[in-house]
Amino acid sequence: MVVASKEPFPAVRKCDASRRGDHTVVSDLDGTLLRSRSAFPYYALVAFEAGGVPRLALLLLLAPLAGLLYHAVSESAGVRMLVFAATAGARVADIESAARAVLPRFYADDVHPDAWRVFTACGRRWVVTATPRVMAEPFLRDHLGADAVAGTELATWRGRATGLVDSRRGVLVGERKAEALREMVGDGDAPEVGLGDRRSDYAFMSICKEAYLVPREPVDAVGADKLRKPVVFHDGRLVQRPTPLAALLAVVWYPIGFLLACVRVAAGSLVPMPWQYHVYRALGVRVVVRGAPPPRPKHAEGRTGALFACSHRTLLDPVFISVALGRPVSVVTYSLSRLSEFLSPIRTVRLTRDRATDAAAIRRLLAGGDLVVCPEGTTCREPFLLRFSSLFAELSDDIVPVATECRMSMFHGTTARGWKGMDPFYLFMNPRPQYTVTFLDRLPAEHTCGGGGRSSHEVANHVQRLIASALSFECTGFTRKDKYLALAGNDGVVGPSKGT
Repeated sequence: MVVASKEPFPAVRKCDASRRGDHTVVSDLDGTLLRSRSAFPYYALVAFEAGGVPRLALLLLLAPLAGLLYHAVSESAGVRMLVFAATAGARVADIESAARAVLPRFYADDVHPDAWRVFTACGRRWVVTATPRVMAEPFLRDHLGADAVAGTELATWRGRATGLVDSRRGVLVGERKAEALREMVGDGDAPEVGLGDRRSDYAFMSICKEAYLVPREPVDAVGADKLRKPVVFHDGRLVQRPTPLAALLAVVWYPIGFLLACVRVAAGSLVPMPWQYHVYRALGVRVVVRGAPPPRPKHAEGRTGALFACSHRTLLDPVFISVALGRPVSVVTYSLSRLSEFLSPIRTVRLTRDRATDAAAIRRLLAGGDLVVCPEGTTCREPFLLRFSSLFAELSDDIVPVATECRMSMFHGTTARGWKGMDPFYLFMNPRPQYTVTFLDRLPAEHTCGGGGRSSHEVANHVQRLIASALSFECTGFTRKDKYLALAGNDGVVGPSKGT
């Protein structure tokens, strides 16, 4: 008779997390703080962001070999193969950028509730992980409140990753994790709590005064609002968590999707606006119109067009508002790539960021017809609305709030770090994208600057709340600058040749 071996540490659910404010906790990452024991999706995200489809395809080809090495040779050998496939030759700056702007959203969807309960209860929080430190540290520090992170260090040469790991420390598994923890402790006391999920974690867990195992059981992830800091901004092109199957589908679909996107973009540029709704539908793009679209304005002396103030989900918001109206309307933008400007089926006018000059330009456009403005000034993917600029409220009392939503299944049609000229193509590369345009009631006169004596800030905030309510989104005070500082490390003001 075979007797099942008993685990040397109790399950984490048995840990009393009360009165831990002055304790130190040390935790593994994959399978412990995160529900998933596989780090493949995170390497896949780095591979795609740093090297596009070719590198993601390389990772997929080498992943079976990495799995074989992991189980037949050592955990360290498997990790080394994943590191090589995802990072060899990539710029370190690109890896750091992906870790800061792309990975946190996917990490945040995978936090283990039992491990998080103990981790967040302790006053000092350390993480030791086989994952390259450059990939995991931004999320762990910013969103989980980690005070120190020890991970595998990448070997670099002239600003690029060689695909190897630093030979001085190697891959942090087994005894190397214990060595890293001893360096973190120094001459201090041993940590009070250790958290792990596999045998290779026993070495560092044994150093701690108490240790607990995270069992391999299906559990629901921690809600995003429970984290130390929610993920408001994120970047990257992949919509779905790139499991091996999802990554394979993305690689196979990419060339097909690009050809389909070219057809859809060409149709949007060449087909007259009244026909575009039906053409898009025939090409697999669903446009859902809700509310009552305002009729075409009657030209009269002294009458200006309506000002459509919309939420900003992608570059194509104004285009799909035009499709919903069945007629082209103008749009103002702070900057736009030359390619997007050339392909746009509606008139686009650049703003200068000089308030007086921009106000004069908007008045001229309104005198000639309807106009779409995106008061947020930049796109936001999460269910939040950024702060609305108040300029539009000063220039018109004929304001129609418009709530826009866009559903994509494979690729995001926005970017803060890449070339925005590709945004329409990535949106149309999705097999069946859906755009929902909801026209809200025209703003009553008492809620405008001219008719109700409201300040422009009051009007802008009111419009923001109306749109947020229609979308079940949350209003925030974040701005364009906040987004670009978080995702790209700049204020989002770039030259006209590149666009924002």
